[in-house]
Amino acid sequence: MDSKTALINFPKNPASRFALGGLMAGAIMLTSALATAQDAAKTSPPRQPGFFGTLKGWWDQTTDTWNAGVSGVQKRFETFGHDAGVAARTTVDTARDAADAAIAMCKAKGFEGGTSLDMTTAEVCPAQVYLSGRSAGEGCHTETFVSRVLCK
Repeated sequence: MDSKTALINFPKNPASRFALGGLMAGAIMLTSALATAQDAAKTSPPRQPGFFGTLKGWWDQTTDTWNAGVSGVQKRFETFGHDAGVAARTTVDTARDAADAAIAMCKAKGFEGGTSLDMTTAEVCPAQVYLSGRSAGEGCHTETFVSRVLCK
C-alpha cells in the first residue's frame, strides 16, 4: 500500500452504516451552507441607513455621550467629597500640631502655655527640584509651622 491509498473498513452493522452515512451527508451539507453564506456576504452591498436610521444613530450617540458625561460628573463629586474629608482631617491635625508647638515654644521661654496667632504653610522641595526649573514634584512636601505665638 503506497502513501496515496488508504484502506477504509466500513462497519458491517447496518445501523452503524446508516449513522456513518448520515454523518457524512451532514458534513457535506454544512460545508455547502458555509460556502453559500460566504458568497452571499461577498456579493451583498452594505445598506445605507435612511433618514430614521441616521436619526436613531445620532440619538444613540448623543445619549451615550450624555451618560458618559453624567457618570464623569458623579465620579468627580464622589472624589471631591473624599478629598474634602482628607483636607479637613489634615487641617485639624495641622492645627492640633500648631497648638502643641505653641505650647512648647511658650514653655521653653518660661510661660505656662500659649496660643498660636499665625501659622505659615510652605512647599519644601530638594534643591534638585528647583534647579531643574520645577517648583513642585517628587520629594517635595508641605510644612506648616507657627510663626507667631501669644504666651501666657
